[in-house]
Amino acid sequence: MWVVPDEQGIVPGYEQSEVDAELLTGRLVPVASGMPQHVDEAAIRIRNQYATLHVARLEPGHSVELPEAPYLHLFVARGEVDLEGAGELAAGDTVRFTATGGQRVTANEPSEVLVWEMHAGMAS
Repeated sequence: MWVVPDEQGIVPGYEQSEVDAELLTGRLVPVASGMPQHVDEAAIRIRNQYATLHVARLEPGHSVELPEAPYLHLFVARGEVDLEGAGELAAGDTVRFTATGGQRVTANEPSEVLVWEMHAGMAS
């Protein structure tokens, strides 16, 4: 997913960081963020103060709660999960949310989910 930066004319960059230890916690881990509240915990800083990419690795029966935000995008990268209020999702499935959050995502098997949390409209 391409996230438009807050600033014009910046040079695109590339960054890589190891987050395996954090992902063992079974919680949503901010791996890329420009949001002020993630300054000390995001593995990679992006230049958009309204967006965060969270990742969670879940064992069967474990769950995470989706953040509340104007826009969310859930992607099941691996495994199978149950999305509260929607049912089962398998690897490759995506769900977009508007003005929501708080739903639980529970793993039915070892799973990995990616969640984009966005608090501003997309630039045109």
